[in-house]
Amino acid sequence: MKRIEKVAVIGGGSFGTVIANITARNGCNVSFWMRSDELAQDVNNRRENPQYLPGYEINPRVLASDDMASSVAAAELIFVAVPSSSFRAVVREMVSHVSPDAMLITGTKGIEASSFLLMSQILQQEAPQARVGVLSGPNLAREIAAGHLTGTVIASDDEAVRESVRVLLRSESFRVYANDDMLGVELGGSLKNIYAIIAGIAAALGMGHNTNSMLVTRALTEMARFGRELGADPMTFLGLSGVGDLVVTSSTPLSRNYRIGFALGQGKDVEQAAKEVGQVAEGVNTVKLVARKAEELGVYMPLAQGLYRIICEQESIGSILSSLMLSEQALDVEFAVGEDKTLRCTDVR
Repeated sequence: MKRIEKVAVIGGGSFGTVIANITARNGCNVSFWMRSDELAQDVNNRRENPQYLPGYEINPRVLASDDMASSVAAAELIFVAVPSSSFRAVVREMVSHVSPDAMLITGTKGIEASSFLLMSQILQQEAPQARVGVLSGPNLAREIAAGHLTGTVIASDDEAVRESVRVLLRSESFRVYANDDMLGVELGGSLKNIYAIIAGIAAALGMGHNTNSMLVTRALTEMARFGRELGADPMTFLGLSGVGDLVVTSSTPLSRNYRIGFALGQGKDVEQAAKEVGQVAEGVNTVKLVARKAEELGVYMPLAQGLYRIICEQESIGSILSSLMLSEQALDVEFAVGEDKTLRCTDVR
């Protein structure tokens, strides 16, 4: 496999920062695109990203810029890590400057509101000749920056893409696993944000570890059931990008979605919660899209639909706990209610 010399990272948030830094430490020259020239100059002059990861030293091989054309020119592999709401617009600005044989990797977790497309699908639409991959997993940027042992998943149907990303990002504390189920890996990263909000609500209400464990387990079932309906392999949700990401996002205030849920559980509305957190929480938008899609497809998702009613129909917080305790089926492990599936346990209470 040919060694990659130049990488671009599009998006100056915390996750983009750690990906740029790991790649640079592995010997690549990294162009780091940021929206603001002021922030780019801070990175170049201070060797840190003071807005998102203050104190985290950035490798000299990382060069920040607000100029898209120069950032992606000649880049052999490009990571895109911008909010889902602006993902298509940024990609459209980027693709006219990208080399035809560049590999494009999305690190964004979310669903486009107008189309219900995932970010990899947007990449494929906007750059149909490109080789595309998805990077997803339980990847809290602050912990990656602190050198905590972390695993992630690169998913692509192109083996060269998977291997290139594994080589670029491997380190003593960051392990990259491969998967060819892009849809399942990406859905896991998007859907878990819904359940992190629910876990935050439960924590604010004083619920304990038993409740969190129950929520996470039932959430995983909903995720796998929904993913299989869309064509993903339900077994993918048992990996890092599914249950791994779900567990970490549903158990720590480092997660924006968990903090949104905690604020909702304290009685704040969505606008107040978002203002308190101060950053985009993908789960609020995702639950609106997923609840409607689940109803359209006839997929049983009581937790997601319960959160939708709280956010969009001003139903009481108690309704989501009722949906967990009173509306669930009796099967312990299953992916499709009412169907005879071999991939389930028959622990019926």
